[in-house]
Amino acid sequence: MSSAPEHLVVMGVSGTGKSTTALLLAQRLGWPMIEGDDLHPPANVEAMRAGRALTDADRGPWLRAIRDAMSAAGGSTVVTCSSLRRSYRDVLRTATGRVRFVHLVVPPEELQRRLMARTGHFMPATLLASQLATLEPLGPDEDGVDVPVAGPPDAIVDETLRLLRTADA
Repeated sequence: MSSAPEHLVVMGVSGTGKSTTALLLAQRLGWPMIEGDDLHPPANVEAMRAGRALTDADRGPWLRAIRDAMSAAGGSTVVTCSSLRRSYRDVLRTATGRVRFVHLVVPPEELQRRLMARTGHFMPATLLASQLATLEPLGPDEDGVDVPVAGPPDAIVDETLRLLRTADA
């Protein structure tokens, strides 16, 4: 068994349940969790709060901060990060250790419903369309799995772990 760290990046557009899923995965695996949203520079948070979609230039420092936090952890982690484009995932893949992606997949109409009901988050529902337009699904050569979000959070974590084991087999 490898002693190199493994990082599970729970990815997807806003409203997929990244934070809930990552927290449960971290608890189940006994790994620390890194909340990617906490590493956004204040200017990014203000831009999103104002309803402005982030540019690639806005995201660059944020992605590097997440990558650096993964490497600095000194072991395996569970991370939340939208990771919408392959180029963003390429930055995260340069962290120390194995980086795997867990893409949470939710139908757009359900995402809209979730975002409209959510309170206290800086990401407005109005930016969902731009996120969906930006999303590049995992390529067949990328180390990751697509997880359909159906059922309670514990069932989603069970399915995530099953799919990751299957991908390794």
